[in-house]
Amino acid sequence: MITRMSPVALVAASLLLTGCGGGAVAATGHASGSVPAPAVPSSPSPSSEISAEAAPRQLPGVGPRMLARIPAATEQVVLVTGRGANSPLATLALYERTDDGWQQTASWAAHNALKGWSNHHMAGDLRSPIGVYSLTDAGGLLKDPGTKLSYDQGSGFVSPGTGFEGEPLAGSFDYVIAINYNRQPGTSPLDWTRPLGSSRGGGIWIHVDHGGPTHGCVSIAEDHMKELLRTLDPARHPVVVMGDAAALSR
Repeated sequence: MITRMSPVALVAASLLLTGCGGGAVAATGHASGSVPAPAVPSSPSPSSEISAEAAPRQLPGVGPRMLARIPAATEQVVLVTGRGANSPLATLALYERTDDGWQQTASWAAHNALKGWSNHHMAGDLRSPIGVYSLTDAGGLLKDPGTKLSYDQGSGFVSPGTGFEGEPLAGSFDYVIAINYNRQPGTSPLDWTRPLGSSRGGGIWIHVDHGGPTHGCVSIAEDHMKELLRTLDPARHPVVVMGDAAALSR
């Protein structure tokens, strides 16, 4: 595990341009950090845990086009299934590869962007990206809860103001996992590098839920964020597969 401290310049920078609490959104396709395909109610319901003894199965609702984007080496998948193309409600489930197929180990209520999902996104569209993206870096305002991912703790992980439903955003970035869309893997989630340019958005994270829709990120309860951080293992090449149910089924 590698721990990195944020540079002073990053601490001072506004997360309004970095994290999804301030308006960064994303696009899909073969964006930097994405995993390319081979050539051939108003708030979430309480969380529910899935027994690890459940029978192994394929990734539910994920069609051949999305499955083809998951690298052969990947042994952990975070599957985010949106309730609808224009809905901010989703379910985040964790799967681990076994000899018999994919084993679901947890499932939690989640939020995504205010306006739902998009296959091709520009900054400010208030939609979450559809696609398959690697997960390599994490961070937060609070100390590392025990993750094997690279973790950057720093005071730059602050989201001011209120959300779309008037809820306070304080604590949203206590823990974050960077989704490798339009970013440089191997850097702090606060890194501003945008290989596709700033117009294509960035700062797409999994972070602590604040009780309402996001600007582009995926959010889950704080306890679940800590569990996810402790579970993801870079040696197992984790990815997030995310989108509305119809898009994922293709």
